Amino acid sequence: MRKLKFHEKKLLKRVDLYNWKKEKDHREAEIIKRYNLSNREDYDKYNRMCGHITSMISKIKLLSSQDPFRVKLTEQLLEKLYNMGIITTKDNIQNCEKLAVSAFCRRRLPIVLCKLKFAQTPKEACTYIEQGHIRIGTKIITDPATLVSRSQEDHITWSDTSKIKQTIQQYNNERDDYIG
Repeated sequence: MRKLKFHEKKLLKRVDLYNWKKEKDHREAEIIKRYNLSNREDYDKYNRMCGHITSMISKIKLLSSQDPFRVKLTEQLLEKLYNMGIITTKDNIQNCEKLAVSAFCRRRLPIVLCKLKFAQTPKEACTYIEQGHIRIGTKIITDPATLVSRSQEDHITWSDTSKIKQTIQQYNNERDDYIG
């Protein structure tokens, strides 16, 4: 290898070519692949939120268990996380201590669509969302990173202009004619 010029040395002074920042473990890549995350930044955001929630829980636990402020704060936190669908029960705060990134990923719109049988795979669901086939309530959603709360889950439907909705209606009409 040739000798580096002055400006090249200056540029490479802060770069460590042997130890990369992102080589933590395989878990990040596994979750990105399983839940079809389009951006690594989404994983980092969810990881940061998990960290904030667990640090908040540790600070809440420092308060006296008889303190009315602690009881009120705990109830609010559990209610919020339960309504978002992040935790399954709002019984105790122990559920929140083991909060993982996958809990947030399971509430993304493509995963919820797969759970509701709108699509077979998260990748297919992402395609439907990006093309504007899905709406929540009256609003058409085009961002696959949308987190769906428990209350919003009941309002997920095909958009009115969706070709897929028209095909499903045509199939149902033909089936009804055949049966009836």
